Amino acid sequence: MGEQDPSDRLRGDQPKETKENGTGSFSQFSSSVRTMVRIRQKYLAMKKRRLEIAAVSSQSFVSSRSTTPKVFTFDNVYDPVTSNPASPRKRKKKKKGRVLYPSSSLRAKPTKESSRAKNCLYFLFIIVFLQIYNAIENLDDHVLKYDLEGLEKTVKREVFGQQEVTERLLGHLRDYLSTYVHNKPLVLSLHGPTGVGKSHVGRLLAQHFRSVVGDELVLQYFVLHHCPTDDDIPQCTKSLDSHVSEMVTQAEEAEKIPVFIFDEVEHMPRELLDTLRDLINSQNNNEYLNAIYILISNLGQEDITKFVLHNSSVSVSGRLSLSQELTPWLRSYLQRHHMLFLEAELLPFMLLEKSHVMDCFIDEMSREGFYPDRPHVERLAEELSYYIVGEQEFSHTGCRQVVAKVNLL
Repeated sequence: MGEQDPSDRLRGDQPKETKENGTGSFSQFSSSVRTMVRIRQKYLAMKKRRLEIAAVSSQSFVSSRSTTPKVFTFDNVYDPVTSNPASPRKRKKKKKGRVLYPSSSLRAKPTKESSRAKNCLYFLFIIVFLQIYNAIENLDDHVLKYDLEGLEKTVKREVFGQQEVTERLLGHLRDYLSTYVHNKPLVLSLHGPTGVGKSHVGRLLAQHFRSVVGDELVLQYFVLHHCPTDDDIPQCTKSLDSHVSEMVTQAEEAEKIPVFIFDEVEHMPRELLDTLRDLINSQNNNEYLNAIYILISNLGQEDITKFVLHNSSVSVSGRLSLSQELTPWLRSYLQRHHMLFLEAELLPFMLLEKSHVMDCFIDEMSREGFYPDRPHVERLAEELSYYIVGEQEFSHTGCRQVVAKVNLL
């Protein structure tokens, strides 16, 4: 066999290569077809969109030409969204004007001016402060002038068993004497049974105020001594009226407060009570408003005794309020006696217990120079009569018989 011609080999081998590359050429053809289809679809979509935009723009242009002529702009051609009449127009926000501040070098600094009103305000504050301070100092000086601290020490030392009523008495005096100008006089009415210390308190008050304001501004009036009979009543009323008027006038000139102490008020006739009430309620002159009236009596002593004995079972701390419980009833009783007591602050004195009577014996024996032997004092106290309620003993006559007992020693 001879060698083959090269051309024959080429022709013989060609069908074999075509078969082998048939599958690859078909896949390349399908992918290119799909690409051409996608390009055509995109082209048609873009063309359709351009036609729609052109149609909308042409309609808006025609409608604008049919209306009144307007200045032509390119807003409707290139901005179909804003050219649509159905779409709302956006309002342009107004730009706020910028606040321009001058530079630091050109800024005019305010001049500091002194205010006269501010200086006047400071001056007014100083004046008010000085006046208030002066008023407080004057109040303290006015109270110190009457030496109420000394009076308090004396009362606590010499009055036994009446702590509450003495504290109320000193409180009224302290409040009233803290100033000189008043709208009414101070009227204090001391009530209680015999021997509980009412008259003794009156004597201590008279002695103290005589030492601080003078004898001429203190009147200690004993009814049975100054007006003993009924025939002296007209003269007593005139004398009392003139004496009180003279004292208040003198006290007004000296800028002091006079003190009038009336003991044994239960024996005072009605004419004197009326005169005294007119003097207390006098509105003619201001000097009558600056005065202290102290009324001492045993009016209602029987009922006060019953009230204390009935409430004696109350503890010591509770007994301190007995005088406050007794005050409303005592006021209604005294109003029936005379209307003078309407103007008074009532200070009821309680019964004295046996221990208080022994204190009275010790004080009196010390005054007379006797040694206060405790067993001896107890024997002297046993000689007096007492109300016995449970374990408590209240003296019938208080400390009234103590002086007589000590004088017999």
